[in-house]
Amino acid sequence: MSSIFTGQKLRLSIFGQSHSEAIGMTLDGLPAGLAVDLETLQAFLNRRAPGRNDWSTPRREEDRPEFLSGLKDGFTCGAPLTAIIRNTNTRGKDYAQLKVLPRPGHADYTAEVKYGGYQDYNGGGHFSGRLTAPLCIAGGIVLQELERRGITVMARIAAISGIWDDSPFLEPVGEKPFPVTDDAIASQMIEAIARARAEEDSVGGIIECQILGLPAGIGDPIFDGVENQIARLVFAVPAVKGIEFGAGFSSAEKRGSENNDAFCIKDGRIQTCTNHAGGILGGITNAMPVTFRAAIKPTPSIAKPQQSVNLQTGSEETLCITGRHDPCIVPRAVPVIEAAAAIAIYDLI
Repeated sequence: MSSIFTGQKLRLSIFGQSHSEAIGMTLDGLPAGLAVDLETLQAFLNRRAPGRNDWSTPRREEDRPEFLSGLKDGFTCGAPLTAIIRNTNTRGKDYAQLKVLPRPGHADYTAEVKYGGYQDYNGGGHFSGRLTAPLCIAGGIVLQELERRGITVMARIAAISGIWDDSPFLEPVGEKPFPVTDDAIASQMIEAIARARAEEDSVGGIIECQILGLPAGIGDPIFDGVENQIARLVFAVPAVKGIEFGAGFSSAEKRGSENNDAFCIKDGRIQTCTNHAGGILGGITNAMPVTFRAAIKPTPSIAKPQQSVNLQTGSEETLCITGRHDPCIVPRAVPVIEAAAAIAIYDLI
């Protein structure tokens, strides 16, 4: 399985399965001497961890990383940084039927075709959103170094089930139990998630991310642009189905005179009056905030009966999924998007 990101300087490998003994990551290319605050890292991982609230899966995992190499006395030592998270709350019996009845919307069928039945199907195996936890270990460490350089990566829930938080996104909201800017809107979103769960269904949404403090000149044209690198890492998150930068798809509805960001002088430096470009021109940062939005699909594992095909008999059958699943993955995916963006940016700078 190709679960390795090779950047310009960094090389990140993600390993393990949803119900294996442990999941983990190896991050190579970090310079020696970077300080790693383990309490800050744990707080970041807790934002993604399951079983913390009413709108996530009841599966409870501590998600406490164990560092096997690359860290000495709180600092990176130049060796590849390897950490694992032990899985402690697994229930393989919940997934027995998925060996022959693939879930609609999930990778069960394509994994069967690709790996010929040898794949681990428990909990989605290596295709599970559980594998975003080690991604957050790498991203959480990189975020600390970016902050020391004056660069902030912050994400929020922009929409869930068609309910939008259109309020200005001016400061981090990651410390909130439900990371939106407008708490009144949060209540509506939580109600939508609760309705979906009660109806044995799920809902998706959109996550908005901003990267502040980047100077102009980072990135390259064509293949190594800032959009390219961020998109590559963001699409490592299993639930992501789309990404747009700046005005994104709405720019297709504008005229050039409306979409172009006029240049101006503000605070003694060149800026743009608007930011439809999302802080990127020609794949290179222009010193404005880098902004993007990622579309998160509804969780495929739902209790509502769905049609599937028995892979042994070739007959159509009704699938009723059991087990513990998120009715909406969006709130827990917010720190994951931050982690992905941070890794991409740190590799570029």
